[in-house]
Amino acid sequence: MRAFFEKAKQMNQRLNWSLLLGIGFFILVIVSVVRGTYWVSDWLVEHKDAQIKQLTVLGEPHYTKEADIIAAIKQVDLSSYFELDVQSVHSKVKALPWIAHVSVRKQWPDQLQVYVVEHTPVAVWNSDLLLNQDGEVFQAQSDLVSEQLPQLYGPEGSEQEAWQTFLQFKDMLGVNDFKLVSLALSERFAWQLWLDSGIRLNLGREKIAKRVQRFIDVYPKMRAPEGAALDVVDLRYDIGLAVSWKYPQEQEQQSKSEA
Repeated sequence: MRAFFEKAKQMNQRLNWSLLLGIGFFILVIVSVVRGTYWVSDWLVEHKDAQIKQLTVLGEPHYTKEADIIAAIKQVDLSSYFELDVQSVHSKVKALPWIAHVSVRKQWPDQLQVYVVEHTPVAVWNSDLLLNQDGEVFQAQSDLVSEQLPQLYGPEGSEQEAWQTFLQFKDMLGVNDFKLVSLALSERFAWQLWLDSGIRLNLGREKIAKRVQRFIDVYPKMRAPEGAALDVVDLRYDIGLAVSWKYPQEQEQQSKSEA
């Protein structure tokens, strides 16, 4: 019996020590948190006047000058590192014509990094807007683009459909040595294509891929009248097609005589 009580006493002592250690650890954590809170508070008060002193523009802007990006950033109050409105910086830079995506990051103690990605122009939309590679419309100076962009036309909201259709027929015609330079979708959803040779293809609204293929198949068999060049090919038929010819020399002589 005596051994039993001795064992119980030892277990009780171990439990008391565990309890004391647990309470001590808990008190230590509380004290550390309180001291840490006061330290952070003092640190924030000490650095409350920290300012943005260094602006870094990252990315590879081609059409947008770095000075214009920095000017847009400086429209936002940069006097306080902590109170700087990052979303406002994002909005100001994103508003620049050629900017597609923006990422803004603060780096302690005094840096602001702005990463930009520009639109890649792939086509002119309705004569005065541009399309990027995702078929999205944006407004910028098209004369900054060195290459000749295809001209696409269509109702508002049809940009992506027009771009995807252009890519489809560009590849389809390109395999057969035709170069597609322009495309139009009418309000009634009828398609027209223009080739670099000046030929216009009227496709209508249905089976347009089959109609383009019909043109490709028939074109080598066409025989132009003397002095004539192919002008319009009307493919809006279930079978066959209609052809219009133009006479460049006669038109040129007529223009000279009128002048």
